[in-house]
Amino acid sequence: MFYGTWWSLVPPIVAIVLALVTKEVYLSLFAGCAIGAFLSADLHFWTAFDTLYNTMIDSVDFSILMFMILLGMMVMLMQESGGTRAYGEWASKRLKNKRSALVATSLLGVIIFVDDYFNCLTVGSVMRPVTDKYKISRAKLAYIIDATAAPVCIIAPISSWAAAVNSYVPAGSSMSGFQMFVSTIPFNLYALLTLYMVFFTSIAGIDFGLMRQHEINAAHGDLFTSGGEAFQHQETKDPTEGGRYAKGKVIDLVAPMVVMIGTAIGAMIWTGHLNGGTNIVEDFAQCSSSESLVFASLVAVGFTLVLYLPRRVIGFRDFMNSVPEGGKLMMPAILILTLAWTLKGTTDKLGIADFIRSSVNLSSGMMGFVPVIVFLIAVFIAFSSGTSWGTFAILVPIVVNMFAGVDEKKMIIAVSAVLAGAVCGDHVSPISDTTIMSSAGAQSNHINHVQTQLQYAAVVVSVCIPGFIIAGFTENWLLTLLICGALLTAALLWLGRHPDGIFRKGVTK
Repeated sequence: MFYGTWWSLVPPIVAIVLALVTKEVYLSLFAGCAIGAFLSADLHFWTAFDTLYNTMIDSVDFSILMFMILLGMMVMLMQESGGTRAYGEWASKRLKNKRSALVATSLLGVIIFVDDYFNCLTVGSVMRPVTDKYKISRAKLAYIIDATAAPVCIIAPISSWAAAVNSYVPAGSSMSGFQMFVSTIPFNLYALLTLYMVFFTSIAGIDFGLMRQHEINAAHGDLFTSGGEAFQHQETKDPTEGGRYAKGKVIDLVAPMVVMIGTAIGAMIWTGHLNGGTNIVEDFAQCSSSESLVFASLVAVGFTLVLYLPRRVIGFRDFMNSVPEGGKLMMPAILILTLAWTLKGTTDKLGIADFIRSSVNLSSGMMGFVPVIVFLIAVFIAFSSGTSWGTFAILVPIVVNMFAGVDEKKMIIAVSAVLAGAVCGDHVSPISDTTIMSSAGAQSNHINHVQTQLQYAAVVVSVCIPGFIIAGFTENWLLTLLICGALLTAALLWLGRHPDGIFRKGVTK
């Protein structure tokens, strides 16, 4: 009786509201899952339990969990070997102040564009010792990680996200999925402006709202800002100290990462070829990204075995202990991801996609306003469901079919608005997997990250709204970007002079 109705929105909304009010993300997600199961079972108790149980089993992506455990193992190995300490010392000699550390972290986030999961966990593990030294709050580190993960993936033609978008373009469209993806890049305002904002605020040293108070607390020694437990204080010692061998050099951190990235790219090309790709573009479009990431992680772990043990950088017993320790490090993220996936599974059973399709009528009104309308709809769907890819699957076919054979340029702008809105909603949702992984990568309290990023994202959204109106009527990407860039710069400069701005402080030491 609840299928395909507004009731399908209740479970994610309950989870989001509870998470923001109670700051207890586990309880909030489980409550959303339980409500979704009861509604999909028409309020029958045992059927609800059976639905919840089987939905959790069916929804969990074991390959991603395996990748996270292996990456946690890599983090522990690099820490125990002293590679993290050596890199921190090396970077500290070249990164002279907080500003250079922020910019370096942002650049690393942009460089790792192949996959957002890989980006979130890798950037955090590599840069955390450096940002800690210069007293950059974990909330700020989580923001930089999150703001350079999905935004760079959604404008990188060679990435797992490009492959996903390609697959959602319906057959018979006037252009291929890859051609459409490339055409949307100049109009993807949220991604482009978010990346601009990350570098602008890092270089100019601008912090505002809740983030400013987190940075003040960090300057006084509290990198976490007390409150909540998710991902906070997971490390029991200084990550720059290393283990009892601690003979590691910079190469002991850099080489495994290079091997992992290179292997991941190679594996994506190979799996794409096995799936029918005939050139490098099609290979990435057809690749199995999760399988490739697991393979790359296994290769990297084997590489560290060969790199560390003969040089006695780490002992064999310590090497093997990194397996359970890596699992412990990632356990909070694994638990939250499992609950978030289950919540999405229950909303799928409630027919949230059918409800959205039946409720959205994009053909009415002035066509010039369609981009901004679909942008806001995509933000809402991604925020409520915690998935940008699911939002792509719902809205991209609708938008493409709406403009098919009518206005190709408008179709590209509208699809860009869908992609931008999906990334935005995914960014600000506390139940999003990339938001969760960014918290895990930074070892930040999850709700702290959600609250601080929400305010930063709101500034970009306030510029994207007029931006998509301009794009809808002018169909000129350069003019749109110039106006939006000027508006965002003005807003950031004003917030730099009025750091509390329209946001309350709300965080204390």
